[in-house]
Amino acid sequence: MLRTAVLMCMAVAALGFNLDRSNGPDGRIIVGGSDTDITKYPYQVSVQLVGSHWCGGSIISADYILSAAHCFGYLPLPYSVRVGSSVRNQGGTVHRIAEYIVHKQYGTNGHDFDIALLRLETPITFSAAAQPVTLEAQGDVVAAGTPAVVTGWGDLEEKGAAADILQEVEVPIISNSACSEAYVGITERMICAGFQAGGYDTCQGDSGGPLVANGRQVGIVSFGRGCARANAPGVYARVAALRAWIRENSGL
Repeated sequence: MLRTAVLMCMAVAALGFNLDRSNGPDGRIIVGGSDTDITKYPYQVSVQLVGSHWCGGSIISADYILSAAHCFGYLPLPYSVRVGSSVRNQGGTVHRIAEYIVHKQYGTNGHDFDIALLRLETPITFSAAAQPVTLEAQGDVVAAGTPAVVTGWGDLEEKGAAADILQEVEVPIISNSACSEAYVGITERMICAGFQAGGYDTCQGDSGGPLVANGRQVGIVSFGRGCARANAPGVYARVAALRAWIRENSGL
C-alpha cells in the first residue's frame, strides 16, 4: 500500500501536479464565498486522486461527470468521484472512474477546449444530495450582467488554506470583449465572470467545477490570474459552445 502511494506521488509529480495543493494545475476555487450545503447544489462533486480532493466536477447523468481537461494527465491514475457530500474528503459515496475523455484539441491553443468527461464504473443513485445539472443548450448566449453561481472546495484566499465545507459565491457574467481586456487568447469557447473590483472569484483547488446561471450550467472552471484580483475575472469553458462535443462523447 505504501509502495503504491509512493509510486502514485511520483507519477503525479511527473505530470507536474501538486498534491499538497489538493488541486489540478492552474486549479481554481472560491474566494469571498460562504459555506453551503450539497442539497442546494446536488450536482457538485469532488474529483479525487489518491483519496484526496483534486478538482471539481458536475453530475450530468447517472454515469457521467463533466469537468476540466487540465485536471487530467496522460497516465492512468486512479481518479474517483465523491458525490452527495458537503465535506470534500468524507461522506457521500465514492465512485471509481472507468474512463476519462479529454477534448483532443485541449493543449493546442492555451486554455481553449478545457473540457473533460468522466465515465463512472458504477452509476450514481440520485437523491436530494446527488442530482444531475441541466446543461446550457448549444448556441445559447448568456447576457453580460447575468448573475451566476460557482461552487467548490479549496483555498479561501490566494495562497491560503483550503475549505473543508462546500463554498458558494455569486459573480456576474461579463462579455468576452471585456474579458479580452484582461487576458490574451479569449475564444468563443470561453465565458468569463467576476467583478471589476475583484473580491469574489474562484481560486486554487476547484478546476472543473460548475458555473450556473438561470438554472443551467453555462461554464466549467478553467483559469484566471491569481484569485479575486481586480480586473482579473475567472475564465470558464463555455458549455453552449462545447455542447456538441459532450453529446458526441456521452450521448447526452
